[in-house]
Amino acid sequence: MMILNILILSVAVFFVAQILPGIRIKNFYTAIIVAIVYSIINFFTGWLLVLLSLPFIIITFGLFKLVINAFMLWLTDKLMDDFEINDLLTTFLGALLITFADSAIKWMF
Repeated sequence: MMILNILILSVAVFFVAQILPGIRIKNFYTAIIVAIVYSIINFFTGWLLVLLSLPFIIITFGLFKLVINAFMLWLTDKLMDDFEINDLLTTFLGALLITFADSAIKWMF
């Protein structure tokens, strides 16, 4: 099941990189590595960030999770050479689109 989630996230990352001109990714193999790194970051820090920002998440009806996802995407960008995001707005848009694409693909399967 975890491999399927990584593959779905890889497709979402690759798709978003094709749509947004501010995101550069080398190839689909890099998208798989991005998905793995992003998942590891999410596993080790995502729950803590959600816990620490729970009041903000509640006040914004869950929209603050976008900030957390954007931060983890930015961190993934900083850790990888073949994955590059140009600016903060592109990071937020990428996080939003990746979250939507990942959810839509998971909903279909």
